[in-house]
Amino acid sequence: MDFHKFDRVSIEDVKKAHIADLATQGKYGVKYYQFWVNEEQGTVFCLMEGPDVETCALVHRLAHGNVACAMSEVEPGFFKLAMGGDNWLDEGLTIKEEGKADLGYRSILLIAITGYTLATGFDDLEAFQIPHWARDIVFEQTGKFGGRNIPWPHDDSLVTIFDEASDALNCAKTIQDKLLYTTGKPDVLFRIGLGTSQPVTAEGDFFQEAIRFSHRLAHAAKKNQLLIDSLTGKLCIKEIGELIRARLMNQNEETFLSEIFDVVEGNLGSEQFGVKSLCKSVGVSSPQLYRKITGITGRSPNEFLRDIRMERARTLLRQKAGNITQIAMEVGYTNPSYFAKCFKEKFGFSPSVVK
Repeated sequence: MDFHKFDRVSIEDVKKAHIADLATQGKYGVKYYQFWVNEEQGTVFCLMEGPDVETCALVHRLAHGNVACAMSEVEPGFFKLAMGGDNWLDEGLTIKEEGKADLGYRSILLIAITGYTLATGFDDLEAFQIPHWARDIVFEQTGKFGGRNIPWPHDDSLVTIFDEASDALNCAKTIQDKLLYTTGKPDVLFRIGLGTSQPVTAEGDFFQEAIRFSHRLAHAAKKNQLLIDSLTGKLCIKEIGELIRARLMNQNEETFLSEIFDVVEGNLGSEQFGVKSLCKSVGVSSPQLYRKITGITGRSPNEFLRDIRMERARTLLRQKAGNITQIAMEVGYTNPSYFAKCFKEKFGFSPSVVK
């Protein structure tokens, strides 16, 4: 799949270019299937099959001269999950059922759910560590709203992709209500991130960065909150309404948050890395850092940094990536006892019982 960026583009122009591709492709063992056009953004995305990236690009160059800015090799199964498998075509143009052009936007809902308990007498702590009842609610609702579940091997976050930003937003609000007001179940803490992206970036990434950003939104959100990126807000002006238990980000905040996560994740194993180091790395004063991080996350920079470390540690423990001492050091704790104390304060159970 490739990505084109134009100062100005029309659907009719891209249809003509697609016809030229079809007339040329047979000589080079390439097949162009379909394309997505966003006239407002000046972006075009083309799906093709060929022996290699260079040959696919050659067909474009010979057919009409419009060379892609980037191209990404996509795995068919993941492509179908990301973009949907039942596409309507009009001379190669991907359209929606109502006849409008599919602009290529996909919205990614990522939900991080953590069980919590201070009890110590239960024989089976798994019900608290992995709240299956809450995960079942997520799967049920994402299915009802037309979402497709995406495998995410990095931790136990739940990732779903939607064709319509409005469906993703309404699904997220419903899940919030059900997780908050279902009675008779173990306590859970959850955070939700919702971001929207076009399929291929200028760097040739196919949705991986978009999923990663939604993951960051979820882990930056306040307790039981939905954090929404600015593009989703733009696409859901009618549906946003008055936000309850949700926050809409602006582009400056998104840039700042990405920079913070880049720096923290790059220094996670350093015990010396703290708020002062973070201020220096992102070029802001301590009061500025406090104001910005607290405004987005509801947590102080120290609390936010601790939470990132603890969430990473919990994932590593569940993946059996090492013993407690090794994992403590990987997330910046040289004292295993102090690590265990912080872990229990965060989750309500000791790292030694994580399953």
